[in-house]
Amino acid sequence: MGRVLDKTKIPICTILGVNIAAINIDWLLSFTKQNIKLLSGDYMCVSNVHTIVTAYENDTYRAIQNGGIMAIPDGGPLSSVGHKRGFKEMSRTTGPSYMEEIMKISVKNGYKHFFYGSTQGTLDKLKNVLEKEYPDIQIVGMYDPPFRTMTDEEDKEIIEKINKAAPDFLWVGLGAPKQEKWMAAHQWKVKGFMVGVGAGFDYLAGNIKRAPQWMQKVNLEWAYRLKQEPLRLINRYWHTNTRFIWYVYIRRK
Repeated sequence: MGRVLDKTKIPICTILGVNIAAINIDWLLSFTKQNIKLLSGDYMCVSNVHTIVTAYENDTYRAIQNGGIMAIPDGGPLSSVGHKRGFKEMSRTTGPSYMEEIMKISVKNGYKHFFYGSTQGTLDKLKNVLEKEYPDIQIVGMYDPPFRTMTDEEDKEIIEKINKAAPDFLWVGLGAPKQEKWMAAHQWKVKGFMVGVGAGFDYLAGNIKRAPQWMQKVNLEWAYRLKQEPLRLINRYWHTNTRFIWYVYIRRK
């Protein structure tokens, strides 16, 4: 197995060494529909300020971010930087939004889905929500991995389970940087287009509410998330956001 698609045709804005796709949601959906079969086995990163700063400071993680078919601008600041660098069509393209848009067209296009990550409780809720919202949607597998390093035998078993199900989309909800590392380690080993969507499972399952549209449009969804999960996010936002400003706007990286 190996890449067939030509990555050079994807517009790129390099930010702190990470090649961010200078795209919008309409472009991404069109690209996906045209190439879904060729994307099987490859992965896409959903990148934000946190992952960009982490990648800039870690060579291995940066290689992972750049190793898939593309990394999309989930964080508003990334698309803002892109605009300032001349990519006027680039706009925030979030993992949960992409996931939801794909679900809307899945029945019509016959897409099959496998969900890897989160907890069994969340996966059950997600399955109920999707089957209610999109009757006849094809969910061909779900798996909640243990909160520890999997053995080689366990990993082999899940690879076989995924490949037997033969999904078009393999949604990975492990959170960054774990989900990106998992996708890179399984590139070309599994069937399905791997997309690391972080909290996307929780959003669609109804565990977490997304910010109102007006907050999303003005890049304030981070503030809404912080209000919901202050203890988990405060340190991340403080450290990575300040470093992003320092690296990009002050040091001009």
